[in-house]
Amino acid sequence: MTDNKSVFIKTYGCQMNVYDSERMSDTLAPLGYAAADSPESADLVILNTCHIREKAAEKVYSELGRLRVMKAARAAEGRETLIAVAGCVAQAEGEEIIARAPVVDMVFGPQTYHRLPELIDRVRAGERPAATEGQAPARPKVVETEFPLDDKFDHLAAPTETAVRSRGVTAFLTVQEGCDKFCTFCVVPYTRGSEASRPVARIVEEARRLVAAGVREITLLGQNVNAYHGTDEDGRPVGLAGLLARLSELPRLARIRYTTSHPRDLDDALIAEHAGNPKLMPYLHLPVQSGSDRILAAMNRRHTAADYLDLVARIRAARPDMALSGDFIVGFPGETDADFEATMDVVRAVDYAACFSFKYSPRPGTPAATMDGQVPEAVKSERLHRLQALIEAQQTAFAERLIGRTLPVLFDKPGRLAGQIVGRSPYLQPVAVMAPSSLIGEIADVTIEAALGHSLIGSLAGEPAAARRSA
Repeated sequence: MTDNKSVFIKTYGCQMNVYDSERMSDTLAPLGYAAADSPESADLVILNTCHIREKAAEKVYSELGRLRVMKAARAAEGRETLIAVAGCVAQAEGEEIIARAPVVDMVFGPQTYHRLPELIDRVRAGERPAATEGQAPARPKVVETEFPLDDKFDHLAAPTETAVRSRGVTAFLTVQEGCDKFCTFCVVPYTRGSEASRPVARIVEEARRLVAAGVREITLLGQNVNAYHGTDEDGRPVGLAGLLARLSELPRLARIRYTTSHPRDLDDALIAEHAGNPKLMPYLHLPVQSGSDRILAAMNRRHTAADYLDLVARIRAARPDMALSGDFIVGFPGETDADFEATMDVVRAVDYAACFSFKYSPRPGTPAATMDGQVPEAVKSERLHRLQALIEAQQTAFAERLIGRTLPVLFDKPGRLAGQIVGRSPYLQPVAVMAPSSLIGEIADVTIEAALGHSLIGSLAGEPAAARRSA
């Protein structure tokens, strides 16, 4: 028997956090928790946090300040609200969150959210000190930030078909977590732990459930996804290329993507899979971070700019229509004007379809945070402006080169205009078309007519091929 309760989950940051939030919802559903539209209407509020971006923790504390007011107002009305902080800020800050924000009842890291039912029980089972008038009763605080020895994926509830259908025709699927690279700017090894890969059979089974519920495109997730090293049903090792080949056997699965990659782990087998697997989209996110060998060494990236450019050349030789995106950090400690110009040279050489670029900001506990040569903020801002102008010009040029071409588009939602639907090109761009909503969930050929900023406008080149409808 379950109670009728509701949960509101606010997700910060990466796609893996989106996946984790969905799985938290799946874990709570058997307990009677339905999705709430707002924190004010929820019995449980979870902030699923990210520690990658600048001032990530402060944004969480600011949100907790608002939730404190909300929780007190609900308590005055005799309604109870539990507040939880999850994810990478929770992993990094732990007890400090409880100390700075007493409104929080639970803190748990990304490796322990499968224990949510137990954590809720532990909070509710504790003795409650008397409450001050107008305030919520004080509760025991639960902090779970140890890396468990068991695999959290073994314990997660499977999403219901209704839950999957509500999430649309595209889905994320985590196949690998953690990172062993220890880039000097990055907190991931400390918040997500060492690299761990899920067994092939469990991934295929989860993908099969997603496809059965109407998902047509799956994006495989991992902090270092191309370091995937799972095992098959016979205990044999399988890399990402082998996993992609297995998933491609699912009949109704039309498209596969994966992110995020490290250049050192993109091997020949994976390049060959891009060449020979039509379900694998010709769009690859391949971060390099800097074009300066000196800065790459300081970042502990363990590759050079020439290594990266050679890899790009081999990928494009195997798949000539491949488009690339990347990540760049400007103003890393010690970065000179010459180092920055080397980064600009790499961007010009690759000619990206899209990129993410950021000013370096120190992350507590990482080696780079204490390095000499911290770059002044004004210099970082000027370099970022120049880099983003170049990237924006490349992205615009790439989109304009698609005008006149016919691309397969997977439609996933209604558009902003009456009679309009929107889908994604193979290169992840939104594509808007005037077409019937019955095409949502289908792939249709679209002739691209215009490029508007970060989206495309087109018209149907014809009805979806029968083979696509029955694929």
